[in-house]
Amino acid sequence: MVRVGLIGFGLAGQAFHAPMIRGVEGMELACVLERHTNNAKARYPEVRIARSLDEMLSDKSINLVVVATPNDTHVSYTKAALEAGRHVVVDKPFTPTMKEAEQLIHLAAERNRLISVYQDRRWDGAFITVRKLIQSGGVGRVAEYEARFDRFRLDAKPGAWREVADFPAAGVLWDLGPHLIDGALVLFGEPESIYAATLCQRESAKVDDGFDVIMQYPRLRATLRARIIAYAPSHHLLIHGTEGSFVKYGMDPQEEILRSPKYPDGLDWGKDWGLEPEKQWGTLTRVNEAPRKIQTERGDYRGFYVNMRDAIEKGSPLDVPPEQALRTMRALILAHKSSREKRVVGWNETPE
Repeated sequence: MVRVGLIGFGLAGQAFHAPMIRGVEGMELACVLERHTNNAKARYPEVRIARSLDEMLSDKSINLVVVATPNDTHVSYTKAALEAGRHVVVDKPFTPTMKEAEQLIHLAAERNRLISVYQDRRWDGAFITVRKLIQSGGVGRVAEYEARFDRFRLDAKPGAWREVADFPAAGVLWDLGPHLIDGALVLFGEPESIYAATLCQRESAKVDDGFDVIMQYPRLRATLRARIIAYAPSHHLLIHGTEGSFVKYGMDPQEEILRSPKYPDGLDWGKDWGLEPEKQWGTLTRVNEAPRKIQTERGDYRGFYVNMRDAIEKGSPLDVPPEQALRTMRALILAHKSSREKRVVGWNETPE
């Protein structure tokens, strides 16, 4: 049994970690570190609540710690958990700096502990579908890939640390960029160069609330975008290849349910979990063929924690190993560098 201590019970802890942990056979949400509020106790009365990290770590049976806190505390909590001999999952973004990420990975290796960054969007149904489509040659050689996260919110969220100027790793590129960048890296590997532009489009914006990131490969361009003012969202995924094109509208249905009062709990999430209605399936148009709908694969964010359980108990390879976390960090920092200096930056430039 993998017994989990969850640090933080804001949006990330409530919606994207606790349900997944409780939804995986062989995992137990043993303790939640919630310093001042009682939201975790109200939702999960049987789960122990700790008010400090020392209190949580005093339970020696906890062997995995999940850090789902604001970005400025990722390093300190992760370091303490590793030093206490626990495996660690860190919510994205991993750390505010490349040096800190490297130090944590070195510490994990030194203590012979596992460390991984929570990249749940790899278990989006649409991403799984696109990955299979590309691997099978469904559009031929890919020449262009575009992924977008479009939202509509004209005002900043009151008290939201992600939207506070000078807060470590604030802004939407740090928030949504890890998802989109990780996806491109999984599909295509490391690019030759990156060009990025961060945007401040709302009147109230203190940090970037949109971005364009272009990852350039030989004969392939991956364009990653996020918008906060997009009332009628554009496509979510677009692929052009030598033998056809694929376009997909609409986001994965899991997030909306996980953030709602109808969030799942326990092991049985129903036979339809992660399935999209046919109207949301993407369209594949191959050369000289009529367009046809491609059924979206089932998505299930629990897949991340299934792999984490197996890595701890059986020694299975991590789906999100440290070296992949580092390359996502490199791309994020290079993207900020490109936007700041208004130029194309090479992949091998110093990330700073």
